[in-house]
Amino acid sequence: MSDLITVSLVDLDLAAQDKDAATRRLAELMSAEGRVTDLETFLTDVRAREAQMPTGLEGGIGIPHARSTGVTQPTVAFGRSATGVDYGASDGPAHLVFLIAAPAGGGDEHLKVLAALARRLVHASFKEALLQASDAEAVVDLFQREVVVS
Repeated sequence: MSDLITVSLVDLDLAAQDKDAATRRLAELMSAEGRVTDLETFLTDVRAREAQMPTGLEGGIGIPHARSTGVTQPTVAFGRSATGVDYGASDGPAHLVFLIAAPAGGGDEHLKVLAALARRLVHASFKEALLQASDAEAVVDLFQREVVVS
């Protein structure tokens, strides 16, 4: 699970104006790494999951996620948006977006990651560290230290 997120899966200047564009941008990072082999299938699966229930959390967080046949390994991509992206949270747009991808036939690793991430995101210090991270390495280090479960 230690390779769930890498520096190439981090966009600290996410410029997307809506959740579809933000999700696509992060999914494209996954695709460039070979972790998503069918981009359109994966995006369709993420949109279907999002249609069931918005994935925005209070405090400026978006966590779109899906299992998909277009995914080769559990992966997390992270984007930080200065303007924010609407993921349906009641308190406004997300400035921190985590796209979680899992293979369709895989185990429950992505649910463990989702739960661990949600537990960390209630801590203001964790969110602030992500908002202030100076580079992708800092984000990956923080994620590995605070979220990845062994």
